[in-house]
Amino acid sequence: MGKPAQIVDANRLKSFCIQVFEKLGVAPSDAQIASDVLVSADLRGVDSHGVARLSRYYVKYLKQGMVPARFETQIVHETPTTAVMDGGAGLGLVVAHRAMELAIAKARKHYVGFVAVRNSTHYGMAGYYAMMALKHDMIGISSTNAKAIVLPTLGRDPMLGTNPISIAVPAGQERPFVLDMATSIVPQGKLEVYERLGKPIPLGWATDEKGQLTTDTSRALKNVIERRGGGLLPLGGLGEEMGGHKGYGLAVAVDIFSGMLSGAAYLALTDPVDKTGRPLPSNLGHFFGAFRVDGFRPLSEFKAGMDDLIRRLRDSSKMKGASRIYIHGEKEFETAEQRRRKGIPLNPKVVLDLQNIAKELRLPAPF
Repeated sequence: MGKPAQIVDANRLKSFCIQVFEKLGVAPSDAQIASDVLVSADLRGVDSHGVARLSRYYVKYLKQGMVPARFETQIVHETPTTAVMDGGAGLGLVVAHRAMELAIAKARKHYVGFVAVRNSTHYGMAGYYAMMALKHDMIGISSTNAKAIVLPTLGRDPMLGTNPISIAVPAGQERPFVLDMATSIVPQGKLEVYERLGKPIPLGWATDEKGQLTTDTSRALKNVIERRGGGLLPLGGLGEEMGGHKGYGLAVAVDIFSGMLSGAAYLALTDPVDKTGRPLPSNLGHFFGAFRVDGFRPLSEFKAGMDDLIRRLRDSSKMKGASRIYIHGEKEFETAEQRRRKGIPLNPKVVLDLQNIAKELRLPAPF
């Protein structure tokens, strides 16, 4: 039996992440934002997008110089309600935060705001940015493309990213509705979670390098990381019988909004290499939107209606053996409340990763 998870206080974990980013040259204000995005994912139980990615993505790319610690974002095109932002190839966690803030500012003045981003990098949990609109009683949307690890329906070569979509909608007395989903059957981070746990992935998540369905977690993950063939399947799974073409279509739509509108890379162009095979900056694209509810109907009426919608869903008839019907975001809000009180459980491999980061950067041991 493996080691149990280590329970870590959220504030302590965030403080450590801030130290790491600052040690690598990231500006203090940016380090605060990046750390908040990562720890927020762990708080909400989205462990695939939390501090587990600190070493594999952010520390690695900052140290290699693939992502500059200090960078400037620039508005390259703008109207009262829209903008295109160049992310300066900087930390996607920070670039995305700035872009969503701009979308919200535009919506505050003009009821709607949309910002497309190019020349960015991995931005973490999509829901974080959509939820930024909730503080302003707005509806928020967030999406991003990503490196190609997902197969198009009936295809064998990865052409699309996991291309997540998030929509956050305020309610009144009820918790907000927060949809946060990959357009693949699972995100890559889910494979990473299963690998840390030493578990086989369910049949139907991924194919191997020969195009056959596989349950071999390490093989599937290695194939994805090393571009050896095979990949994740779109939402709905293999073929069209269970709607795999719908997940494929949603992934393409995200690529159009995030990549094509902004002028970022798209499809497999998000994973460029030079002549020697060395990775180049990914030029990822994001897309953000914010809507003022009172541009459509009075806010109080809308919130009361949302409460009614949520309660009708929750109180509807349940399948045999089911104890509860959940609303999107509900599990995550409850998990966050519990983890704020009791701490965040970290897999032993993640704890070891963080301890190794501390040693390498000559920081105090985090735990």
